[in-house]
Amino acid sequence: MSSKKSNYIPLKELDIYVLSRRLSALAWIIYQRLDYQLRKTWGNQMISSMDSVGANIAEGYARFHFLERIRFYYISRASLSESVEHWIDLGFERKIVTEEECKEIKTVSKELQIKLNHQIKIAYDAKDKDLSK
Repeated sequence: MSSKKSNYIPLKELDIYVLSRRLSALAWIIYQRLDYQLRKTWGNQMISSMDSVGANIAEGYARFHFLERIRFYYISRASLSESVEHWIDLGFERKIVTEEECKEIKTVSKELQIKLNHQIKIAYDAKDKDLSK
């Protein structure tokens, strides 16, 4: 038997996934207090784009091929931008999202974006290392 330690991190322990779930939880708090009209016009799109961040991280993390993994991380990063830079900002402008909620979401989002960029770099480095063998 090999005593080599595995580098595998379960999805639910992966920093970028944990942060994405935190954003989804914050978005859900906002969504739950919306009336029917606001859910229909703004809330459904906001929550869908926010949940897409974690969904794409999960799908990318499960992919074996480096380029597929990277592609899903890029999609996740784009969903993050859509969620925060568009929907949350728009919600703040329209007084749907409080200043405190906006600040907290932006803080978590910034940390996630940095870690997601790092995860993309790790995937590229692993691809390059694999190709040099």
